[in-house]
Amino acid sequence: MELRIEEQCRGVRILAGEEVKQRRRLLNALIDIAEANGFNEIILPSIEPASVYVNKAGPEVLSQMYVFPDKKGRSLCLRPEATATVQLLADKHLKQKKNQKFWYFERCWRYEKPQEGRYREFYQFGVEIINPDKPSCREELLAMAEQMVALKTDAYEVASAVKRGLDYYTEAGFEISVPALGAQKQVVGGGSYKQGIGFGLGFDRLMLCNK
Repeated sequence: MELRIEEQCRGVRILAGEEVKQRRRLLNALIDIAEANGFNEIILPSIEPASVYVNKAGPEVLSQMYVFPDKKGRSLCLRPEATATVQLLADKHLKQKKNQKFWYFERCWRYEKPQEGRYREFYQFGVEIINPDKPSCREELLAMAEQMVALKTDAYEVASAVKRGLDYYTEAGFEISVPALGAQKQVVGGGSYKQGIGFGLGFDRLMLCNK
């Protein structure tokens, strides 16, 4: 059940009842798949220095960020996605550590035109491998992403060589789409970057499959 109140901001939702139970079941299934493949949870901050994304992301994300000064005038933002934060962690603390595998489930914020499957406050499930120690990681991640999407539908399409819309990707990435979702059909996007490889899964869109 999705609830709304008059004073509520556009593009955000209050969820309750059976909807929450279904989301929890899906989340638990995603976690089971990630942890069966050796990934461990990482919890990331919701508020970041805006420079984290100015330095790593492309113009599309930068134009959609919620940016504001704190009480000392420092430029902060609500996290628009999670991979750039993991990259920063890798730069600062994980340079000498191989095959560090993380999963996360985080709220993110982007100032976009709200519609079904696209919200200003949304949920992203993701996995990242920092300093992977074998070239087969890409195929393993794509297989894991397919397994996650198949929890909700078997009618999906895989594109294994696509231009990703974030500047930090170093080569063609991959995407998984569910055509039945219409305009917001992409549910997974990922690829390689300087520090490793990973993908993000649009949790809200995956929840819409087979509804």
